[in-house]
Parts: sequence; C-alpha cells; structure tokens
Amino acid sequence: MREKLAWVGCGVVLLWALSAGVARADDPPIVMRNVIERHLADEGALERFYDVPDSEARFTHVRQFQKQELEKLGKIPFDRLDQDGKVDCLLLKYKLNFDLQELDHEQKQVQEIGKMVPFEGTIAALEESRQAMQPINPEEAAKTLSNMLAQIKDAQKQQKSAAGSKTGNIRVLARRAATLTDRLRFVLKRWYSFYDDFNPQFTWWAREPYPKVDAALADYSKFLRNDLEGAKSGDDEPLVGDPIGREALLDALKAEMIPYTPEELIDIANREFAWCEVEMKRAARDLGCGDDWHKALEKVDAIHVQPGQQPQLIKQLAEEAIKFVEDRDLVTIPPLCKDTWRMEMMPVESQKVTPYFTGGEEVRVSFPTDTMSTADKLMSMRGNNIPFCRATVLHELIPGHHLQIFMAQRYKPYRRTFRTPFLVEGWALYWEMRFWDLKFPRTPEERVGMLFWRAHRCARIIFSLKFHLGQMTPDEAVQMLVDRVGHERRNATAEVRRSIAGDYGPLYQAAYMLGALQLRALREELVTTGKMTDRQFNDAVLRENAIPVAMIRASLTHEQLTPDYTPNWRFYDELTGAPATQPDKAKEEQ
Repeated sequence: MREKLAWVGCGVVLLWALSAGVARADDPPIVMRNVIERHLADEGALERFYDVPDSEARFTHVRQFQKQELEKLGKIPFDRLDQDGKVDCLLLKYKLNFDLQELDHEQKQVQEIGKMVPFEGTIAALEESRQAMQPINPEEAAKTLSNMLAQIKDAQKQQKSAAGSKTGNIRVLARRAATLTDRLRFVLKRWYSFYDDFNPQFTWWAREPYPKVDAALADYSKFLRNDLEGAKSGDDEPLVGDPIGREALLDALKAEMIPYTPEELIDIANREFAWCEVEMKRAARDLGCGDDWHKALEKVDAIHVQPGQQPQLIKQLAEEAIKFVEDRDLVTIPPLCKDTWRMEMMPVESQKVTPYFTGGEEVRVSFPTDTMSTADKLMSMRGNNIPFCRATVLHELIPGHHLQIFMAQRYKPYRRTFRTPFLVEGWALYWEMRFWDLKFPRTPEERVGMLFWRAHRCARIIFSLKFHLGQMTPDEAVQMLVDRVGHERRNATAEVRRSIAGDYGPLYQAAYMLGALQLRALREELVTTGKMTDRQFNDAVLRENAIPVAMIRASLTHEQLTPDYTPNWRFYDELTGAPATQPDKAKEEQ
C-alpha cells in the first residue's frame, strides 16, 4: 500500500465535485492515478481497522465501501479521459466488481465451517469492542472467556464423531477451520494483551481463564489438522486444498478478462501438450532413445554440476541470456537492471515446497545440502540439472521477472494493485517461447530442458483447473506430473502442494501458459504485421505495468473503449501462425 499519495490540486477538486454529483464540462482534467491511489488508501485504512478475519462486521463494512466506490466511479465522465485514463478506469471497475464477488465467496466459505468454529463471533465481538474503544467490564470479560472455553471443548467433542470418516469434504473443511482457529487465537491474544497489566481489574479477573482458552484453541487446531485433515507429526503436510468450484472460477476468469470457460482452457492446454509431446519425442530420437522421452529425461537429469558449483552456473547462464537478448535487440535492458540482481540459497524447508529456484531481483537457488538424505540430494541435483536451469534462468532474471519488476517499479507503478499472474508469469514464459523460436536450444539435451518446463506449464492448467472443478484429486495431479511431464514424485508432490495450499490464487498456475499465449498473440498482431519492432513491442508491454493483457492490447492498439467495455479477445483462436498450436504440422515434419 502506498503511504504517500500523489494528489494534484485540480484532480482533488474534481473528485470532490464528482462525489457530490456536480461535475461540469469546464472542470479540470481527471487524473485517474489520483482516483486509484485515493481508493487504495481508503481501502487500506478500512482493511486495517476491520481486521478480525472473516467477521460479520468486516464483510458488512468492506462490501458497503466497495459499492460506494463503484457509484463514485460511475460518476466520472468516461469520454473526457485519455486512453490511459480509460484503461485505468476500467481496471478499477473490474477490481471493485471482483472484490464484491470475492466477499460473497469468502462469506460462503465461512458459513460452511460455522459449526466447526462457533466461537468466531465471540472473539470478533471482544476485539471489535476494543477497537471501538468501548469501556470493558472485567468480570463480564472473564465470564465470556469461561463460556468460550466450554464452547471450544464442545466443538471438539462434536467433531470427534467425524474423525474416522475422511469422507466427503471433511478434510478440506477441517483445514479451513484450523486456519481460521489459528488466526482467531492470534486475535484473542492481541485483545488480552491490550488490557493485561494495564488494567489491574482485568488482570485479576482474566488471568486465570485466558490461558485455558488459549491452550484449548491450540489443542483444537491441532485436533482439526491431525485427526480430521490427516496431518501427522514429523511428516510433510497432507495434500489437501480448497477447491473453489466452477462459478468462482468463472468469476475469476472474468476479472482477468479471459473470455474462455475452464473447459475451453483445459482444451487449449491439451493442444499445447500435444505439440510438446511431439517435440519431446523428436528430441528423444536425436538422443538415441527412440520415442522414449522418459529415457531422454533420465539422460538430461544426469547433466548437473557438483555440490557448491550451482551459484556459478546460474551466474553464467544469466550472462548468456542477457547477451542473447542484446545481440538480437529484443528489449531494452537498463544497465542498472543488469548490475543489481542478487543470489541467495533456498532453505532446506522451503525446498520441500519449491524444489527449483525462484527469481526476480533476488534469485533463490535450490540445491542439496549435507543435511539431506542421499536420495534427496541426488533428486535435487537431477531436478536442477544444467539444461533445466538454462531454460529457466532467463525466465527468472533477464528478460524475465527481474527485468519486468525493475520496469514495473518505474512505469505506472500505481497500477501494481491490478497486477495479474497472466502478465507476471505470462511475460516470463513468453520469453521461453521466444527463445525457442530463435533457436536458443543448441542440442537435443537443451531442447529437452526447455520442453520439460513448457509441458509442465500445460499440465499446470489442466490439474489446477480440474482440481478447482472437483474433477481431479491432489494425488491424481501428482501422478499426472510424473506420467505426462516426467517429474520425480517428490518434486511433483511439492509442485502440487504449492499449487493447492492457498498461497496462490486459483488461476495462478494456469496463468503461465495462458498469459504467454496472450502475449504471443499480441506480438503476432503488432510485430509480425510490421506495426512495431520486437524491441518497441516488448518495451511498450513493460511500460504498461503488470495489468491484464487484454487491457495492454487495448492501450497499444488504441482500441475504442466505453464505460461498459467487456473484453472478448479470443487470443488463442487468433494464434494462427504459432507453431505450438499446430501439433499435426509438427508430426508431418518428423
């Protein structure tokens, strides 16, 4: 959240006039950046105040705020905005509408676990009373804590009857309830700490019941995770996610301006997969493995550096990718961007969720340590082999995420609130595709390295969407990554756990390939036709910041925009010249 707002006098005057419904034709120019930054500041203040997780008060006040914001936005004379302003206005409108849909979805999820967390309303009432600075009655507070203790124990007793079933949705609901219980425990501790010692009467009354309530919440959370969700002490967390369903997926796709259904996107992924499989078999034959691409992967897996040498490899590959881009004048790379990326090693615990390296300004390198078992050491080295890394260093650094983040901090930074994985991850994978088209892989081994990751992104669309549609279990997703992509089981399990744990949005994993295909289609529209050079196109995309690609297209093509504009860009249908959409042609060329 930006703390310092860039208000401009004339823009402020106009916004006040608009909120009162008195805008005139001779009003000063509208500054949409000011509108967005004011919205973010107000939203941040509201979210910080109503911060009791999933409380009724939070839902009520945030929903009211978003509706009022939509009303204010509707009073802005859209036709008086320039193209950037129109894009900004539509982005804010889409955000507000999706925020309202998300509130409904979140509230429904809370209602589904209401019986598992009957104490939620009690804790929320205590904390919200404190936030409102209402006087406290210490004796009544102690009675509330004692009653809550009985409430928690009763909830645990009732849930024990479901402990042995592991059927239906119980594991998902238990995980959700345990997470909320942990968050509420933190809220109650904050409430108690506010009064303890500072209010002697409160301490006298509450010091005995509060520790019991705190311990009961901790015990209940542990019960939900161990007995219902299926977690075991000392083991990795079970593969339990929280599918959102088709309706919520459609809402999320609309917010991302993707005019395809989940089923259509799965079909696109399968078509891209078909191309990858053809190319992988071609590379396998070049390696003397016939059509056995699994055997080809085994050969590639063995091409890795020795312990301690991985950081130097990453540095060399980063320099190689930069030279490849600059030799072909593909995009502007500021000197400071080249000089300021950093490297750290991925902690062992983090490698259980992220077995490969991640990037941006700071690259975090995954590689085995002496504390790992021999089997895990060998698996980590195989999974971070040289051809795999050569294909992904460019994704994580330059021209991928590091360059992208560097530019986003300098061009239209106020748009960061609209950031989307379809541009963030799509941009990096788009470059993998461009490097392939420009013959970056020199050997069959390097082709296998690039194809592995490309197939992996196809699989991500399929298993993530099918998981949220309720058509694929986490275990089935792991098996798919093993069978169709070639992951080792440990790494496949880490990938699925990372995808369904809730740290990423439901469309995040699908966004890599789909965002890349969007950018590829836009490049075909603007570069292949001769309207822009590669460098002009790539620079222009970066300067729009990480917003939905459909709105980048609207900006770069000067599309006619209206207040009720609904993107309907069928980007995949327009990719007539992209080789990844022509698996049959690839077969003919074998």
